[in-house]
Amino acid sequence: MNFNDFKLNEQGLLTVVTQDYYNGRVLMVAYMNKEAYEKTLETKKAHYFSRSRNQLWLKGETSGHYQDVKEIYLDCDSDTLLLKVIQTGVACHTGRVSCFYNKIDLESGNICETEQNKEDDILKAVYNVIADRKQNPKEGSYTNYLFDKGIDKILKKVGEETAEVIIGAKNPGKDEIVYEISDLLYHLSVLLVEKNATWEDIFNELDKRR
Repeated sequence: MNFNDFKLNEQGLLTVVTQDYYNGRVLMVAYMNKEAYEKTLETKKAHYFSRSRNQLWLKGETSGHYQDVKEIYLDCDSDTLLLKVIQTGVACHTGRVSCFYNKIDLESGNICETEQNKEDDILKAVYNVIADRKQNPKEGSYTNYLFDKGIDKILKKVGEETAEVIIGAKNPGKDEIVYEISDLLYHLSVLLVEKNATWEDIFNELDKRR
């Protein structure tokens, strides 16, 4: 679709909502001009127009937090795009996964939460990197090595890491158990990607058990 066929705002820009391809979280809202739109289509990486700097903006150019565009949707009024992206790192300049981290209380209208669940964010960020490795293999990647070897190898590693958690828990202090549980969570994330499941599925199941 030609950029001039969109319904642009008074500045000649198109509103863009960017969403995580895997978990559906809205990451940010930005704008595109004609050049940003065409660069996005050409490179499959999200480009925007920075109104504050008045210039083209490749998301991640300075931070390394690129957005690989997987799907683009146009709304019914032709004035807003929805980008579904694989987010490397975080989307917000504050260091949060999403720019939408201030929760407004429905009763008082006050901001009642200014932090997202960082534990969820970290697990999901790791998951997204693993999922991206499966979609876009990188030479020398340990994650791709596991996927190439298949489910039996992945399950073997989950079993090994579980045993190391048990052994680590028998030793004094917390450092070893923290390290081993981190290894286990990484390999569990690989298993989730392999089985087309997500941490969101796990959190939803756990929520039912409260």
